[in-house]
Amino acid sequence: MAEGATLRQLRYFLRAVEAGSFSAAATAEFVAQPSLSDQIRRLERTLGAQLFSRGSRNLQVTDFGRLLIPLAEQTVRSADTLANTAREAKELSSGEVLFGIFSSAHLYLLVPLIAEFRALHPQVRVRTVGLNSSEVADSVRRGDLEAGLVQLPIDDSGLTVGPEVLVDEVVYASADPSHTAKPVNITDLASSRLILSEAHWQTEDPLRRGLLERARAFGVEIKPEVEVEFQTAALELAVKGVGDTLVSYFVARPYETSNRIFLAPLDPPYKERFAFITRASGGLSPSTRRFMKLAHRHITNLQRQDPNWTRISPAD
Repeated sequence: MAEGATLRQLRYFLRAVEAGSFSAAATAEFVAQPSLSDQIRRLERTLGAQLFSRGSRNLQVTDFGRLLIPLAEQTVRSADTLANTAREAKELSSGEVLFGIFSSAHLYLLVPLIAEFRALHPQVRVRTVGLNSSEVADSVRRGDLEAGLVQLPIDDSGLTVGPEVLVDEVVYASADPSHTAKPVNITDLASSRLILSEAHWQTEDPLRRGLLERARAFGVEIKPEVEVEFQTAALELAVKGVGDTLVSYFVARPYETSNRIFLAPLDPPYKERFAFITRASGGLSPSTRRFMKLAHRHITNLQRQDPNWTRISPAD
């Protein structure tokens, strides 16, 4: 691109190509037509070639003008990207992240994520709410939170649900290795001394609903002997031999690697799928957008670096 060509001239040129006339282009750019025409003439003098054939009723782009179009688009696009990056960097010197996340995320994701974000953006306040996924969805829908990372499925009315970014797997955990010698099916669960978490969210917890559906299909009933709120509490009780439990693999992994618990897959496997959600009618602040981008990188690294990933059962 010639050194003397300005971004404004290139924008006016592209607008004239799109609009088909200088007058329509001037209206779209909120400038007077003589001003727009003068800028395009200056661009032509700088480039040493005509961009439009004048005199005909309709504005015609010359061969040289057609060659310029993709170069002008690339230059304007790069300038816009640079301006957006600079603006976001300035805005990230302050602001606040308002983000919802599933409750067990603090065990393996949330702490390193927040630590790195704060190291990069120490002036940005971070507020994360670790609730059940259905309540996170409600909070985002109401506008109390800007975005969230939730377990699917959820009620997506009023929300934009992104693609899956994390896949975990529910495993059967027991202090007795004989209980995990083979995959555990729904009939096995019905006869187990079972400890279940998410006591408050029984009807809305995806795992509880999934177990109920499987039990109905096989004509059995799942009755936990102990119910607690958090997966870590269920695991600690299982370690003490109070009963066996169902937990996410990423939550159970430290207990297994320290030989405190034994794990077995479910039969059929039960995958937990997670995605980012945002409010359908609302935008994202630069702070929350940056937090989500960093979260996505942490999630990707989490799954790539785990040598046991997909050990439990093959991916779907």
